[in-house]
Amino acid sequence: MRLHVDKEADALYLRLDDSKVIESEEIAPGVVVDYNRKNAVVGVEVLYLSKRAPKSRRKNILPPAPPPRWCCMTNRRRNTAHNPA
Repeated sequence: MRLHVDKEADALYLRLDDSKVIESEEIAPGVVVDYNRKNAVVGVEVLYLSKRAPKSRRKNILPPAPPPRWCCMTNRRRNTAHNPA
């Protein structure tokens, strides 16, 4: 199981397993469920995440932004092979 929060898209995606997504269905406004070939739920996406949580709790839902991929001191790309960002 993996959880991914995208601040720019204001969305949360919960992936339950690695099987291929065959079909997606919006089951409620801004809530999309992904199904595999056996019609089992393999993912859930929640859109407009910041609007669904009270303002006082938004900091706890949205993680801090990842560090930049470019190092401003040396102007070289960071090695992401062992530490993806």
